[in-house]
Amino acid sequence: MSKIVTMIPTRMASTRLPNKPLIDINGKTLIHRVYENVRRIVPGDVIVAAGDQSIVDECAKFGAQAILTDPSLPSGTDRIAAALKQIDPDGSKYDIVVNFQGDGLNVDPAVNNELIEMIERTDCDIATCGMVFKTQADAENPTNVKIVMGLREGETEGRCLYFTRAVAPFTRNPEKCKNQDLYHHIGIYVYKAASLKKFVEYPVGVLENRESLEQLRALENGMTIRAKVITKMVLDERAPADINTPEELKEALKYIK
Repeated sequence: MSKIVTMIPTRMASTRLPNKPLIDINGKTLIHRVYENVRRIVPGDVIVAAGDQSIVDECAKFGAQAILTDPSLPSGTDRIAAALKQIDPDGSKYDIVVNFQGDGLNVDPAVNNELIEMIERTDCDIATCGMVFKTQADAENPTNVKIVMGLREGETEGRCLYFTRAVAPFTRNPEKCKNQDLYHHIGIYVYKAASLKKFVEYPVGVLENRESLEQLRALENGMTIRAKVITKMVLDERAPADINTPEELKEALKYIK
């Protein structure tokens, strides 16, 4: 059986929503609610990878383990890797690392269980997920990242060949293609622990720098990423998946009790 740890990266320096992890969500802080959701559903240990001492202090209040990391780390991936290095320096404690974003208040942690199973079954380096775009306008929006993978009709997972902000793949002969779906990448990641360690040691990739997508660094270095197509990713369909803006916070407060 795999030894699993879920890392929740979070820091106070949010430009759109200052002090976000400690915002009160109807009686509990944001980080407290995210931690509880993960703890209830995902197997293994759950650890907060914190960029600030105030988050560590808050976690201590509700009994969560938190690791203080350098606040200047460039990404959540770097943060969880740094925390993992502190608690498992020789790489013997954990086999699989789940990256669960600290603002994912309404993201269903059960999605991660499917990605854990996919890594165990296929031995891919990284598992992630996507959803079918509902409109062409959404697909054409460069803020929505596309997964390029060759799924036959009826298949729900496959190897990721590329990630892009462009609309891809192009359909040259529509009459010959049964599956013409475009897949919206959902930034939920599960890693083999050894693969995560390698990933953060690689230099920024050429394509990663061009598209501003860090998952391309893994592909440029020969890592295998697989994606599962999901149809549901939130706990409550009425509320936003995560909290990034005052408007999303206002909506969350209506439904997250």
